[in-house]
Amino acid sequence: MAVEKTNSSSSLAEVIDRILDKGIVVDAWARVSLVGIELLAIEARVVIASVETYLKYAEAVGLTQSAAMPAA
Repeated sequence: MAVEKTNSSSSLAEVIDRILDKGIVVDAWARVSLVGIELLAIEARVVIASVETYLKYAEAVGLTQSAAMPAA
């Protein structure tokens, strides 16, 4: 995927529309340790996208199968 650079300015609505259309994933991992002892570990994955975009990509990697099954 190539990054396109344009010289024209974008409105906030255009930026939000682009983010919801393409989606953004922020994957963060942090660990706090003292003298070799792990005190705190945090893993976070934040997905910002429209429902349609999320479902399209989630289906491609097989994440929608477990959501479609009824709880037993």
